[in-house]
Amino acid sequence: MADTENATSSAPFSFEDSPIARELADLTSRRKVLEGVQLEFTGPTRVLTVSNQKGGVGKTTTTVNLASALASLGARVLVIDLDPQGNASTALGVPHSADVPSVYDVLIDEFPLADIIQTSPESERLLCAPSTIHLAGAEIELVSQVAREHRLRTALDDYLQSDDEAPHFVLIDCPPSLGLLTINAFTAADELMIPIQCEYYALEGLSQLLGSVRMIQKHLNPRLHLSTILLTMYDGRTRLAQQVADEVRAHFPREVLHTVIPRSVRVSEAPSFGQTVIAYDGNSAGAIAYREAAVEIAQRSRSQDERSPSAAGDTNNSTSHPHHGDEHGEEGAS
Repeated sequence: MADTENATSSAPFSFEDSPIARELADLTSRRKVLEGVQLEFTGPTRVLTVSNQKGGVGKTTTTVNLASALASLGARVLVIDLDPQGNASTALGVPHSADVPSVYDVLIDEFPLADIIQTSPESERLLCAPSTIHLAGAEIELVSQVAREHRLRTALDDYLQSDDEAPHFVLIDCPPSLGLLTINAFTAADELMIPIQCEYYALEGLSQLLGSVRMIQKHLNPRLHLSTILLTMYDGRTRLAQQVADEVRAHFPREVLHTVIPRSVRVSEAPSFGQTVIAYDGNSAGAIAYREAAVEIAQRSRSQDERSPSAAGDTNNSTSHPHHGDEHGEEGAS
């Protein structure tokens, strides 16, 4: 018996059997799949607004990283920063001090959108319409403006019609509220993307958001529909994260992306360097997940944009998926 115990205790440790090794192998496999992905971007511009009135769910992080991932796949992408905090502008490395022409000038003074757009240092295909601190007062100033809900829509339509190389995607980053800035985003977009945090109270306030979307559909923009839900901050080590993911998928089986975004140290660090995680550490778990999500979004059928929307949560899109890896969120490989 003693000999058996000694033999067991002296058995050599195999790194290949460790959780970290398995996760690294999984990341390597997913990275190779992404390297072989080839996409063609054709057809009219897809305009998506990224919104969730609940704060801290990863709206801005999702917007900039998906934009960067799409640009890395060959798409031309415009990010419109409608959040007065300007975090999307910061993450894309775009100047947005008080004296920089911004979305505020477009909404209040009717500047052409082309006059304020800047190119991100990350890629010539990645553009940004920056936000400045002035946007904090735009909610009040818009109240007295003519066609206040359509300001962004009008400017964006003019830009897309006048630009010979119109972007393939426009992603609008919204503030965590349902005020006039968000209504402008809803009116300008065809698709709504909702990031949902894989934690308790994840669905809180979602019914109010979808109610607002139905009102926008009825009165301002019948083309708007919920096309995409992305699960963020997923930690595969917890049962709660899996339960939240299962609940969201049960409610929105067609809208939820297969890809989930894990909790990742690299994703959190990247904005402090004025970068997206794609540029900061493109081989990290977070970067790979956002690239997989970008592929999934790009491959979604455009038939969803041409149907007539009914309820905010009703979509009839067909989706084809590459390999998107396991739904895990270990921070060790972040």
